Amino acid sequence: MTLSGRKSYLPIVLMGFVVLVSLFFSKAPSIDGNFEYNYADVAWMLTSTALVLIMTPGLAYFYGGMVKKKNVISTMLQSFICMAVIAVLWVVFGFSLVFGESLGGIIGNPTTYFMFNGVLEEKPWDGASTIPFALFAIYQLKFAIIAPALITGAFAERIKFTSFVLFICLFFIFIYAPLAHATWHPDGILMKMGVLDFAGGTVVHMSAGLTALASAIFLRQGKNYHEHTPARITYVLLGTGMLWFGWIGFNAGSAFAASELAATALITTSTASGAAALTYIFLDAARGVKPSAMGVCIGAVVGLVAITPAAGFVTFGHSLVIGAVTALISRFVIDWRTRSKIDDTLDVFPSHGVGGMVGMLLTGVFASKQINPAIEGNGLFYGETSLFTAHVIGLIGATVFTLVLAFILLKICDMISPLRVSEAEEEAGLDLSQHGEKL
Repeated sequence: MTLSGRKSYLPIVLMGFVVLVSLFFSKAPSIDGNFEYNYADVAWMLTSTALVLIMTPGLAYFYGGMVKKKNVISTMLQSFICMAVIAVLWVVFGFSLVFGESLGGIIGNPTTYFMFNGVLEEKPWDGASTIPFALFAIYQLKFAIIAPALITGAFAERIKFTSFVLFICLFFIFIYAPLAHATWHPDGILMKMGVLDFAGGTVVHMSAGLTALASAIFLRQGKNYHEHTPARITYVLLGTGMLWFGWIGFNAGSAFAASELAATALITTSTASGAAALTYIFLDAARGVKPSAMGVCIGAVVGLVAITPAAGFVTFGHSLVIGAVTALISRFVIDWRTRSKIDDTLDVFPSHGVGGMVGMLLTGVFASKQINPAIEGNGLFYGETSLFTAHVIGLIGATVFTLVLAFILLKICDMISPLRVSEAEEEAGLDLSQHGEKL
């Protein structure tokens, strides 16, 4: 097999175009210093931004340890490249698509902060009033980075790298940005419906998990996909630790202040993930299966996913319920997926898609104004129905939107640049066939 790739000038031409635009469309900010910030909050949000960023390398190790040895580098690189691709898109127009002037509550105006113009001098974002708007913008970038990285586990070991880069661009523009705008922008349609998403259950995990399901179906089964031999369980443990550590910034950072609410989110995150990890291996024990490192790691991540939309809205006790219940449901979906013909290589949909969906519904059940007075109503557990109803409608809408768009984008991407590697490339391994490297 030749290790040389075909010449392609389009990517470098596009990068050159971005550089030219940066030269002529970037203007120096006029900062007048009229805003007052809480520098404890600023320090916490700088820390949280770093914590969320470390999650993507953590995910790379988490996924990289699960695949065959000949695909470790490729799988890990797919996560790392998201940090580069999404960062560029975010500055050029991506931040505007999510948090720019709302166009019908569905998407932001891409020119609002084009090339990040106006970000430094903009007044603080509502709900993050004690930190600079620029810090809010860069914190949100880290969420946009990890969402497409999560998808990679669904088609690990069988996707062309160049096609993957194109696909994550399309995913970000047409799926992630609209969902994030609809959920987190004050004029977004889901926000106006009353849907709560504290740190990205809908925006990050449902968007990625459902797109992963569509991708697994579209790309079909990999060669010998039932023969699954993880390359390094120790990588999975390391990646889980990095994810667990970074999730503190993911959830507690979404309070946007060094506050009691941040502490609440930190605690609910810790308890839900612990409950889910234990539930996962206790279920295995009930089936006569030995407790495994892989099981603990997957269970912990499922709990982290489930509590993400609810972290700043529920009591500590209810966080335990959310973690345990979601772990049970996720595990049953994994068992179903294993028996099916769907080759979701690393079970992204059962873990992140299902975890996000169950977490979203249980947020509508357990959210409490006593925990977060900013919300308008309590969840179903407290006898009120409006919040839960909004979450059911939002769940259905977000699911249909994501699945339909995902299949369309996959088809478009496949027409432009075929997604699947050849059988020979798959047999040789993506490390060698896509990158000319190997462990």
